[in-house]
Amino acid sequence: MPTKKTPTIQDVAKHAKVSAATVSRVLSMPDRVSETTRERVHAAVRDTGYTINQAARSLRLRAARTILMAAPNIGNPFYSTILDAVIREASGRGYSVLVASRIGDDPNRWLSDYLLSNRADGLLLFDGSLDTNRLHGLDQGGVGLPLVAAYDEPPDPQVYSVITDNRLAAMRAVRHLIELGHRDIGHVIGPSRNQSRNERLNGFEAAMGEAGLAVNPAWIVQGNYNMESGMAAAERMLQSGSMPTSVFAGNDEMAIGFIHRARRAGLECPRDISIVGFDDIAVAPYFDPPLTTMRQPRTEIGERATGMLIDIIEGAMPEKEPVHVVLEAELVIRESARRVG
Repeated sequence: MPTKKTPTIQDVAKHAKVSAATVSRVLSMPDRVSETTRERVHAAVRDTGYTINQAARSLRLRAARTILMAAPNIGNPFYSTILDAVIREASGRGYSVLVASRIGDDPNRWLSDYLLSNRADGLLLFDGSLDTNRLHGLDQGGVGLPLVAAYDEPPDPQVYSVITDNRLAAMRAVRHLIELGHRDIGHVIGPSRNQSRNERLNGFEAAMGEAGLAVNPAWIVQGNYNMESGMAAAERMLQSGSMPTSVFAGNDEMAIGFIHRARRAGLECPRDISIVGFDDIAVAPYFDPPLTTMRQPRTEIGERATGMLIDIIEGAMPEKEPVHVVLEAELVIRESARRVG
């Protein structure tokens, strides 16, 4: 005899002709919903036979109404716009935000203090170096860890995510240099622990390949997403005995560091070498020269990832496959890259 399917919050929402988020609010915060809607939802609960998951309900009743945002280096200017968007979206839905940089290599050691002691209800993860498979072990009252990965391409398909198409963005950056007549193109990549670094390198190689251009290994240098590593990358290329006519940097900070070191060697940007960055941080339009870069939709990333996480916390996301939102970066043309000749 087939087992009868247990009614879900989505079944209640469909029966009541409201969203799952509305059902969640009726069950957990009824004072925020109109009496008519409350009656319709309660009737749907009775009709469908829906039973509130007691573990989840207990968690919500003692919820901190706080989310934790974890980033590898919160001092990186890339995160300032994202953090503003996260706080704005969270506060609009009645949540506070805790911010933490990654501490050590064992997420269980530092995340458990926030999540299992009920200081935070869910995790907004911007650190692509953390193993999300291990994060699944951080269980909250039997209902699992509410988790959304953002910015980096998540290696775990079972994690909800809001990401930038890093490969496509890198291809567009390199194609721009090729359209300007550049054939000798270098690339400063990010740290090996970051998945976005791999996607941008793949995009660089794909754009070079489709144009029939060879990749010079001496012009592929690893950085660390900071200005110092951009300077070191320029030094490495200078010491190789030859320089490309242009460079695609994995982020704006490395691009700025690269330009600074090249200038000390007598190479002016864009007269002697063209540079395209990635992210469009606040200083990019005001640097000398103003930086051509790939602008990530950071406000949208922050807002959509935060909204998705809160929906998960409140039981308003479909209990099927995780949702993956992929956003596109925009090429912003300024003055750091120019046509050859």
